[in-house]
Amino acid sequence: MQPLVSIITVNYDQPEVTSQLLRSLQKIDYPNTEVFVVDNGSPNRGIDSLVSEFPDTHFIKSAKNLGFAGGNNLAIEHCKGKYLLFLNNDTEVAPDFLQPLVDCLETQPNAGMASPKIKFFHEENMIQYAGSGKMNPYTGRSFFVGNRQVDKGQFDTTQLTPFIHGAAMLISRKVLQTSGLMDDEFFLYYEEFDWCARAQRDGFTTWYVAESVVWHKESVSTGKYSPLKLYYLTRNRLYFMRRNFPLAQKLMFLSFFTLVSVPKNSLSFLLTRRFDYLNAFWSGLLWNITRKSSLL
Repeated sequence: MQPLVSIITVNYDQPEVTSQLLRSLQKIDYPNTEVFVVDNGSPNRGIDSLVSEFPDTHFIKSAKNLGFAGGNNLAIEHCKGKYLLFLNNDTEVAPDFLQPLVDCLETQPNAGMASPKIKFFHEENMIQYAGSGKMNPYTGRSFFVGNRQVDKGQFDTTQLTPFIHGAAMLISRKVLQTSGLMDDEFFLYYEEFDWCARAQRDGFTTWYVAESVVWHKESVSTGKYSPLKLYYLTRNRLYFMRRNFPLAQKLMFLSFFTLVSVPKNSLSFLLTRRFDYLNAFWSGLLWNITRKSSLL
């Protein structure tokens, strides 16, 4: 008997997009799953239209928007699986995508987390994620291996990776029991990086699984670039570094951010008259200034 996998996705005002994901999940060849859809306080278009279409799916409603981490965390208490698979609702999956992810966590030493190869849905054979680089201690940024490269098999080796990808990630229940849930303080962006860092400190390994493929429509909820996205990327970039790096590296990062990022971004947004971006950037910075000083 294959181990039970609990699949979780979060809907926010996008029932058609969520329906497309659920239809792709109906075609997978892995025999032992349960599926949960969390409606994250959708103000206009929730999940009611999906209930009759997908009678075997478990639907959960939140009274308010809990963010990416909070919405996913809401479903966890209902899950029975040995493994939990978190999928963005703007993804679609290959029929055989799940078995390689499970095999990785079942066989690799201390494996706790894994992500598949992720390709852009609307671009032919174009890679978004094939593993990640390390977090740069100066800039507070990582990078996705293979991003915007045509898939010619150059990233077909499963291997350890510093960070999994939040759009598609299989997590062992042991991680939940040892390292806890995603930190819902992040709300949106960087939460999976933080989760990886915490799990790795607890002795778990994190993997890129090349034999598994998921397609990502990317940023359907927030837009490919928007003031909302900029706010959370700025806010959580700072918050992640404060939580996960030792004092010396935090000071290096804060020096870079203060002397380079702040003037560069502020001047750019002023010159282009993008005052909405300027406000979002500074709001993300100020959020961190008001947080607990113990995080420095």
